[in-house]
Amino acid sequence: MKTLAYLIARNCKVYFRDKGVFFVSLMAPLILLFLFVAFLGNVYRDSIRSAAEGFVLSDALVESIAAGWLISSLLAVCAVTIAFTANTIMVQDRVTGQADDILVSPVPRSLVALGYFISTFLVTAAICFVALGAGFIYIGVAGWHLTAADIFLTLADTLLLTLFGTALSSVVCHFLRSQGAVTGVQATVSAAYGFLCGAYMPIGSLATGLKNAVMFLPGTYGTGLLHSHLMGSAIGEAGAGLPSNAAAQVIKGLRDGFDCNLYFFGNAVPEWTCYLVVSAAILLLVGVYVLLCTKRK
Repeated sequence: MKTLAYLIARNCKVYFRDKGVFFVSLMAPLILLFLFVAFLGNVYRDSIRSAAEGFVLSDALVESIAAGWLISSLLAVCAVTIAFTANTIMVQDRVTGQADDILVSPVPRSLVALGYFISTFLVTAAICFVALGAGFIYIGVAGWHLTAADIFLTLADTLLLTLFGTALSSVVCHFLRSQGAVTGVQATVSAAYGFLCGAYMPIGSLATGLKNAVMFLPGTYGTGLLHSHLMGSAIGEAGAGLPSNAAAQVIKGLRDGFDCNLYFFGNAVPEWTCYLVVSAAILLLVGVYVLLCTKRK
């Protein structure tokens, strides 16, 4: 355990020592939040009003729902993209020969791999929670409707998605042997992942074939959990003062339109199934990572 702690501390120090990489990683979620608000905020507000099934929503409530969508989308993307940035330590050690120096010492290869995994998780979680703190401030300014249960579940969702991003990046980065390769992978993931997991655009706005395809991706279910927990309470307020039938219609329209409710080929996906899918994906990726590390010559 002491050796593992040394390896984790060493990896974290190497990452944070590069002030440029750390600053970019820390600023990336905040810049993404600014871009969301500045360029896509009005698009989402108009979509919320359209999804209200013809009922008029107050500007304050629309702003609160839009803030929940923006922050949940931000966290869903950052939990994976930042994990790829944090995992560059593994590739850099191979490029510079540090990995060979470490393996010369009497340290099991499995312990070295575990050190990379845990340090990536800790770095990613630290940056994601900074982004979440900024997100809570933004939601508070826009209109606070979150309950204590929403906050707790959002924290759990963030940790779960961070673990998923860490496992995915560990498997992918295991095959990379140059800085150019990891840069290319980071650029590809940053550009494509937000669309594939339903963070940038609601799944309902996609073409039918693509809509069905993204439902096979575990990240979609993690994003749906964040949407539900950061938007659910505000959406519930949309039915206040309306007859029960009208309130149910408005709430269902908003939850369906903004991926709080997920459907797999027309069948509603319960929340516990979303947790099960993401957890199963994490276990599978961790198993693959362990197999790669133990079988590598």
